[in-house]
Formats: sequence, structure tokens, C-alpha cells
Amino acid sequence: MAKRDFYEVLGVVKNASDDDIKKAYRKLAMKHHPDRNQGDKAKEAEAKFKEVKEAYEMLSDPQKRAAYDQHGHAGVDPNMRGGAEGFGGFGESFGDIFGDIFGGGRGGRGRQVFRGNDLSYAMEVSLEEAANGKDAQIRIPSWESCDICSGSGAKPGTSAKTCSTCQGQGQVQMRQGFFSVQQTCPQCRGAGKIIPDPCGTCHGQGKLKKQKTLEVKIPAGIDDGMRIRSTGNGEPGTNGGPPGDLYIEIRLKKHEIFERDGDDLHCSVPISFSKAALGGEIDVPTLGGKAAIDIPEGTQTGKQFRLRGKGIKGVRGSYPGDLYCHITVETPVKLTEHQRKLLKEFDESLQKGGAKHSPTGDSWTDKLKSFFG
Repeated sequence: MAKRDFYEVLGVVKNASDDDIKKAYRKLAMKHHPDRNQGDKAKEAEAKFKEVKEAYEMLSDPQKRAAYDQHGHAGVDPNMRGGAEGFGGFGESFGDIFGDIFGGGRGGRGRQVFRGNDLSYAMEVSLEEAANGKDAQIRIPSWESCDICSGSGAKPGTSAKTCSTCQGQGQVQMRQGFFSVQQTCPQCRGAGKIIPDPCGTCHGQGKLKKQKTLEVKIPAGIDDGMRIRSTGNGEPGTNGGPPGDLYIEIRLKKHEIFERDGDDLHCSVPISFSKAALGGEIDVPTLGGKAAIDIPEGTQTGKQFRLRGKGIKGVRGSYPGDLYCHITVETPVKLTEHQRKLLKEFDESLQKGGAKHSPTGDSWTDKLKSFFG
């Protein structure tokens, strides 16, 4: 599929200012970011996010934009122009704006700072907890400053030294043909410093991995597969960068009675043969207690009863769902001789009564006769 025009992707005119392009990108990136789009919309949002990212990467760089305005997509095609990296690299055009929106990126012209990685935590909750919400405590990994080196990463009595490769900048200039490309220093990995004698406790990291208890509020109506975002409780950033986030993924435990379908609940309700034949009132379970339903005379297996508002009120729902009770007529087992005799007599009386007692069976017999000619 042919690529869309980059200006069209960002929704700006061709003579748009750099500020207009940046504002348009901010708005679209926030709208289509994967963290903000879950479920059925996730794949579509991810594709649009990548498209918007590529458009901004090209139009925010003066040299790339000039090449695109003159030659179109061919002017910035890496297979035809030596690669997009020849114009300054991905980090130059995308890192700063991405950092502005989501907390990552570089820290000025000095050493690079990076946002920490996100963490994921799977939490099992019961159906009742999901319906009513709960306050929970979880244990997650955390990082604390090393007491031995006071967070410097260097062995006590020593100190870190300025990286001789990048002169403390955390970045180096690499030439590719006519262009100069800025890259993370391979020696210090963007830190700008080298630790000759690392601390034996933290091994030069300046921090130690430990555990911490976190209070989490599970909202009422949450469903299986949903995620709760806890900002700033992911892994710490690099070189003073902001921490990542913690995503708590909800796993719904299997319930003994109910099955959840969105905001609706379903349950199977067994009734006796005599109750199905004679009818009467029975009690059925709900999440809020018992409810009574009236079984009509002659109820068959598979009959469904709907109890409005007895389901679950979802996180984004205005009204609770419904409870569907599916009737199962039980066949009696382990009969006594007396019971067998009574059933035989009952069966004989039904046969004498003809089809009026068994409309389904009579219809089935007619279908068989027709089938076999």
C-alpha cells in the first residue's frame, strides 16, 4: 500500500511552521499511543502511531523536509537516498518530542537521559472483587540508592572520571559521507563518565534492587485483561531520566457459579423433572443475594430467564448488566423400585394422552418418517 502524504498524515498544510507541525504531532501521538488504546483498537492505533511518528521524523528535520518537498517519498526513502540515518538519525527528530510527551529522550546537549522501562504485574481477582472493587497491596521490585557508595557507583575512596571518548558529553559525532551523525557514546553508554573502580556492593550502578509494597485501588467493574497504570512505579531511568510505569494486568478467577460476558452474567440452574413439569417458584443466586423466578408449567431444558440489572456495572458503564439463568432439567437417578413403578405408570398415562403431552417428541417422530420416506 502506497504511503500517505506526510502533511496529510499530520493534518497540516505544506507551508506549516515547525511549531504547527510539532503541535499536530503532539496531539496525534497522544491520541494513538498504544498505552492509551487497548482491546480491538490496539492494532489500528499502533499502525497510526507509527505512521504519525514517521511523518514527524521527516517533517521536523529541515534537511529531510526539503528533500521530501522536492522529491516526495523517494527523497527520504532509505533504499534510494542512503537511509534516513544520513540526515541525523532517529533520535534527532523524534527523541526530544517523545520525551516531552512520555518522559523519555535526551537531556539537553550533555549526557543522554533515558526513561526507565515499564513493569508488568499480573493480579488475580475474584468475580466479586472485580464487581465491587477493592484496595490491594502488592510487592514489586524497586531500586534504592546504594549506602556504601552513596549512589555514585564508585568504590569508596575513588570517584568516577570523565569519559575520554566523548569528553563527558555522552554523545559522539560520527561522519557518514557528507553528513555528521550524533550517536550515544559506546564507551560510557551516554553517561558521560567512566567508573574505573566500581563499588563492590552495587557493581557500579549506584543503586540496589529491593522490594517495596504498593497500595493499589481496583476499580469496581474491572474486567479480565484490563490494565491499571501506576505512574512512576516502573524501573528507574538512566542518567537521571524519569522512571517507567507499572501496569497491573487483571486476571479474573474462574467462578463456581457465574460466567462473565462483558457486564452480563450467566449461570446454569438445574431444576427437578417434577418442578419443570408442574412449574413453581425457585430461588436463584445473584452477586447481591437471592432472587426468585417463576418457572412456568412445562418448562424445557435450555429455557432462559433474564434478570435485568443483576449483572455487573462496568468501569465505563452507566447501568449494570443483566443475569441470564439457563434452565437444565435434571433426569432422576438411582431410583427405588417404588419410584420406577410410579414412573412407568406415569409414562403409560402420557402415551395414552397422545401428542398433547409431548409436542417436541411428536414433531421429531414426524421428521423421522419424512426423512426415511
